[in-house]
Amino acid sequence: MGLLFSYLRISAIVLCSFCCTPLLTLYAQQSNVPQFPEWMVEKRMNTLNSQTPIQLDYNAAVQAYIDVYTVKRREHLANIISRSQLYFPIFEEFLDKYNLPLELKYLAVIESALDPRAKSSSGAVGLWQFLYHSGSMFNLNVSTYMDQRSDPVLATEAACQYLQYLYRIFNDWQLALAAYNGGPGVVQKAIERSGGKTNYWELRPYLPDQVKGYVPAFIAANYAMRYYSNYDIEVVPPKYSFCDLDTVMVQQTITFQQVVDLVNVSMDDLTFLNPIFTKQTIPVHDKPISLFLPRTYIDAFVKNEPRLYQMPERVRFDASKASNKKIVHTVAKGEYFHKIAIQHGCTIEEIMKWNNLVSRDLHPGMKLDIWKINNSQDFFFIKDEIDNLAERE
Repeated sequence: MGLLFSYLRISAIVLCSFCCTPLLTLYAQQSNVPQFPEWMVEKRMNTLNSQTPIQLDYNAAVQAYIDVYTVKRREHLANIISRSQLYFPIFEEFLDKYNLPLELKYLAVIESALDPRAKSSSGAVGLWQFLYHSGSMFNLNVSTYMDQRSDPVLATEAACQYLQYLYRIFNDWQLALAAYNGGPGVVQKAIERSGGKTNYWELRPYLPDQVKGYVPAFIAANYAMRYYSNYDIEVVPPKYSFCDLDTVMVQQTITFQQVVDLVNVSMDDLTFLNPIFTKQTIPVHDKPISLFLPRTYIDAFVKNEPRLYQMPERVRFDASKASNKKIVHTVAKGEYFHKIAIQHGCTIEEIMKWNNLVSRDLHPGMKLDIWKINNSQDFFFIKDEIDNLAERE
């Protein structure tokens, strides 16, 4: 757990070492970002703290994370806030179902920046960043065509079950949050090494570096998501909010392209709203599978559904028709088709098709168009920012 949270951990260390004088305050001075005295930020934090059973402390480490959210990465925070209108209603529904603090919804902000497609270098996937085996403990199945870790509904329920379990172990939300990131064993070992300390801030020196910043980042996310308007962060209205969507039940295996052709929804929207499907194919076996659509397309789907299953048989996923980007590969001396295809995650046949080739003859300097699925993200991961700031230290 915890791809995004670590983005700010080093900044906390760096700023604390300067008594919070600010490497990042310089950004504020140069860009006219609103600044507030510590007493005012602390007062706001106390207000938030009074509204939740999760202890929201304010200190230099937390301020460092607030600075990155509200000063250095303002545009990315604005994108996260926009996406929250789609995902927070789902989170709140399940947090309420499991009788958990609603503020835990901000955990997904530091985990994935609210992108269900997010995948960490360790292989954690989805809004709540489950690894393959940890996801399987909560019946989040992964197959060639589906990854339930990316399903906003299924993964949110799994995260609630896990958070509930962690709180039962520690009876303290700050420790439970640290365990969500590092695992309960890591926190328990830190408690043993500390001689039995159970106060998070006293325990913090005994935690691994990766885990130390998780709670401060969570507290800062609570603050930034609630007080962003005070920092003149302008949020672009999302294309879809939760109330704009509905679901239909697909009865037979079909492709996204068939749905696009039937109801004229855009491929980009269909892909964005259904991240559980990894190959733009909806694989139906023994029971129907739900598909998210904008409400404006529901009637067209229902009225024309019989035609959907009479369309041509399932089409093989074609990267050139998906949300993608083109790169140009220059053939180097000694390179051959198999090596190039493996490097770019495609097949020889696809390369030949994209470049209108009739033979497999290659020569150095030859230019090949390669279409790759565009997984670029217009938001930041906290881990990357930590690494960048660490280099400056």
